[in-house]
Amino acid sequence: MRKPIFALFLVLASTFAALTAQAGPAKPVVLVELYTSQGCSSCPPADAMISELAKREDVLPLALHVDYWDYIGWADSFARAPHTKRQKAYARMAHSASIYTPQMVVEGIDHVVGVKPMKLADLIAAHRGDLTPVAIEVETEGDVIRLRCAPRADMQLPAEINVDLVHFVEAATVEILHGENAGKTITYANIVTGWDRVGSWDGVGEYMFSVELPQDGPLALVIQAKGPGQVLAAFRLR
Repeated sequence: MRKPIFALFLVLASTFAALTAQAGPAKPVVLVELYTSQGCSSCPPADAMISELAKREDVLPLALHVDYWDYIGWADSFARAPHTKRQKAYARMAHSASIYTPQMVVEGIDHVVGVKPMKLADLIAAHRGDLTPVAIEVETEGDVIRLRCAPRADMQLPAEINVDLVHFVEAATVEILHGENAGKTITYANIVTGWDRVGSWDGVGEYMFSVELPQDGPLALVIQAKGPGQVLAAFRLR
């Protein structure tokens, strides 16, 4: 009878270990935001670039569909007014009078208008080599995640920092019937469905918080200077 009991003990022990808290440094990724629309004829090549980037572990590409193309014959099924508002806020931070589709923002500070693969690749490589100014440790227990953030030595952080939880869908295919892309069937990747503020930080000392994660779908955490400004750290939660 000992063997079955011992085997059961191993199963229970491994299950308990999987459920108990696990802590460790978070692995940062380079955040690439694409502002796009199903109704924009110039956007499909940029959408395809996001699909390729989504295969990488060191980059977090996110597609934020905007709503200002919806009046030209096709309403984007993923468009959200907050995405347009965020893109306009980036334009103000960059002292630009215009917004575009497609437009990419890398780590909150570098802008790429149109489809420029080499420029985007160079920016990703440059940011990947940067030392993240925030040291982060993540601890998970069931559906609760706890984070501990602190400035790295000799690095001064902004006085106002947003801590945001991002919900996204990994892939969805859309048949576009009208507008500039009429007749095309396009598969989109990492489509943002929610960008929610879960905390704020003054950049001084340690900052700790915990949040209960929803049951379904991939998530990311973005720690970013208010503005929106420089992305201080971004990583996937699930």
